[in-house]
Formats: sequence, C-alpha cells, structure tokens
Amino acid sequence: MKLRNLTIILPLLFVAFIANAQTPDQKLEKLGLSLPEVGIPIANYVKWKQVGNLLYLSGSGPDVFGKVGAELTIDEGYQAARETGLEIIAVLKVATGGDLTRVKQFVKVLGMVNSDPNFDKQPAVINGFSDLMVEIFGEKGKHARSAVGVAALPNNMAVEIEVIVELEDK
Repeated sequence: MKLRNLTIILPLLFVAFIANAQTPDQKLEKLGLSLPEVGIPIANYVKWKQVGNLLYLSGSGPDVFGKVGAELTIDEGYQAARETGLEIIAVLKVATGGDLTRVKQFVKVLGMVNSDPNFDKQPAVINGFSDLMVEIFGEKGKHARSAVGVAALPNNMAVEIEVIVELEDK
C-alpha cells in the first residue's frame, strides 16, 4: 500500500516542481528588476567572446562612482555590485540571442572593488553580484570567485566585474 501511494505522490510532486520552476526572465520580472540597454564598448574590445561553450564577458561596472570605504559605504558598494549584475545579465541576454535559459552555469567571477587603502571588506561588496546571480539563476548562478581591492577603476567606478559562463548547447 505504501509503495502504491509513492507512485502516485512522486509524479504529482514532480509536476508541482516543474510548474513552480521559473526562467531567469520570470524571476527578474517577479523581483521588479529591469535590464539596462547594452552599450557599445568604450575602447577597442568586445563585450563578450565565446570559445566553445564558454562565454567570457568583459568587465562591467555601475553608474556608481567613488572609493568604497571612503566616499561609499559597504552597502552602497553592495548595491553597485548588484547593479553591475543587471548589466552583466543584459550582456548575457544579448550574447545568448535573448535566451537566458542557455546559461548552464556561472564558472568564475572576478570582482574588483575601487577601495580605500584601509578597506578590507571586498567580499561583502561583491556579494551584491553573487547574491543576485543566485536569485536569478538558482544553483546555476553559484560560482568560483575572487574579490579584490584595487587603487583605481576606469572613470572612478565603484566596482568592475568580469565573468565566465558555460552555455548549454544550442
């Protein structure tokens, strides 16, 4: 009798799981987040380069400027990293032909924080990016990561983040 109940319940649980599964686009919408326009590079480089199933994204940054630990708080840096995450998702969307479900997994993230020389909480800042990737992509959004402090970033951006993503086959 118990085995028969399991054969009925398990398929129902699977159907409920699939019904509740959401795409990255649906999760963005549910969170009330919109993606920015993808701008053109400001120098002689490309926004992404695909090699096999790996997609290498150039560094992106927010419209937030200043040094974390001096002009900006940790929370402001966190929000800047989160904003950068939206820029990176926008680039991913263009690079995948509009299909974010092609993201198989985030592989590696390099987060650079424009830091005051005495600031040592760079991981707390880059968590803004990492937390957003897990919110939007679930387990696929978890990644290996480095979070480092730098003396300066282009245009005095608060953070710059680059990523490597593995894509599903077309």
